[in-house]
Amino acid sequence: MADTETFDWKADLRERGYRLTPQRQLVLEAVDVLDHATPDEILGHVRKTASGVNISTVYRTLELLEELGLVSHAHLGHGAPTYHLAGRHTHLHLVCRDCDKVTETDTAIAAPLIDSLRAQHGFDTDLKHFAIFGRCADCTAKKENAQS
Repeated sequence: MADTETFDWKADLRERGYRLTPQRQLVLEAVDVLDHATPDEILGHVRKTASGVNISTVYRTLELLEELGLVSHAHLGHGAPTYHLAGRHTHLHLVCRDCDKVTETDTAIAAPLIDSLRAQHGFDTDLKHFAIFGRCADCTAKKENAQS
């Protein structure tokens, strides 16, 4: 498991005036374990422990946790957004259009673009939700081999 063991959700939520309910804890744990999971995937994971939880509970919980800065979402395609813990480093998502593989990369790689957007447009980027679509190295190699 990742940062969940060192991150005190209960204290963080209490400081903000909220309790760490069993549903909130299960959703946070699912987001942590699954990393880049859709609400439906999170629900499936939560239901392994609490079969009575429904999709609206998951959506409401994710919305609250995002407002509190504990989780973040990204749109990695045409489907539902995916969620990951916000406490981890900010990263870009590289999404392969052929195999749907998602690769994370450090935002430093986009520094020239970020600087240009700020200088030319006064635009301050929010990279938490940023995905770049293309073809991963494996799929590129397969395509090149098929053409030769």
